[in-house]
Amino acid sequence: MSWVTRDAPRADELSSCIQCGLCLPSCPTFRLTGLETASPRGRLTAMSAVAAGRPVDSRFEEIMGACLQCRACEVVCPSFVPFGRAMEGARAEIAAQTSGVDRRLRRLVTARLLRSRMAVRLGTLAASIAQSSRLDRLAPGRIRGTVAGLRSLKGRPRSIVGRTRAAQGEKRGVAALLAGCVMDAWFGDVHTATVELLAAAGWEVVSPRGQTCCGALAAHDGWADDTRKMASVNMEAFRGMDLVVVNSAGCGAHMKEYDHWVDGGEELATRVADANEVVAEAIADGRLPRLSADGDRVAVQDPCHLRHVQRITDQPRAVLAAAGLTVVEIDPDGRCCGAAGIYSLLEPDMSRRLGSSKAEQVQATGALLVASANPGCEMQLRTYLSELGHTARVAHPVELYWEALQRAEGRAAVR
Repeated sequence: MSWVTRDAPRADELSSCIQCGLCLPSCPTFRLTGLETASPRGRLTAMSAVAAGRPVDSRFEEIMGACLQCRACEVVCPSFVPFGRAMEGARAEIAAQTSGVDRRLRRLVTARLLRSRMAVRLGTLAASIAQSSRLDRLAPGRIRGTVAGLRSLKGRPRSIVGRTRAAQGEKRGVAALLAGCVMDAWFGDVHTATVELLAAAGWEVVSPRGQTCCGALAAHDGWADDTRKMASVNMEAFRGMDLVVVNSAGCGAHMKEYDHWVDGGEELATRVADANEVVAEAIADGRLPRLSADGDRVAVQDPCHLRHVQRITDQPRAVLAAAGLTVVEIDPDGRCCGAAGIYSLLEPDMSRRLGSSKAEQVQATGALLVASANPGCEMQLRTYLSELGHTARVAHPVELYWEALQRAEGRAAVR
């Protein structure tokens, strides 16, 4: 059996790989294992074999499942192989040609429950109870690690869905903020900071009620039809907005590629901007201030889908520098932390090795602040820094800038 879905890797995508191997040093799983099948080149070879008639079997599923989809290989590829799209296509084939309880559970979580605000709220309530009662210590290791990486859910801000914030000063336009699924439920402080900074920069901020999960996790796990449905819903919800701001790197990367999923998707994709982009631009234009240095050092972690997919690296650093912080680099290559959506649950050993390594790199910087613009990365870093006994705080760059601005305004009011 060969491919059976419209989403399968295309022949021109697979044939564009020239087998040069320049991708190998950039691939986290190849670096850890040294296995050809754990490299982008090896995975593309496996896809080509299936395209030629080999079955989509458990071995193929294993090879594809071990990929983090960090897309670091795309940055160094001289042939511009669209590896991320090919991998999502391969996983769509796996989803279509395999079955089982685990498959149904994965679809339930990534493609169904994350679209339901009620389901996310119930999950958040359960996690909050586990946090406050320490029942998380009784949970299986994978779940326990996830709960350990959460921010405190006590007293979290309410949902931003349906809320509007007026622009301050001259209005530049209407900016819609993607609420997201876990961002709205678990990272409300980041939403608050984003909304306030956008308003201060002259944007009227809205978060429309009709929106849903961006669909990234469903796409990464192979649920293509569900992904298209979510993209279509969001295209309608954000119609007419001048700008669609996203403060989760994975969500923003996916929405900027909506043209791969639905007809007309490029119309929305071109209006999507990462929050770091918008805030950094406002700082550069003088609509938001640069603050005096306070001597604190912040280690910057580049989420893969911000660095490798959206190619955004300077803006988070500009935002942090404008907050008066001294930026410290963790590693020059921006290697994956091992979070990768639900990868930490599906491939816990590989995820742990990558997470522990990243935490050790952070600890070596001596910084007590860590900036990350993606929820999964933040949770991964917090989990493994905690295991090291390191007390560094992990937060979003935009959040750190907003807090610094509030402190500066408070000091000015006292004078």
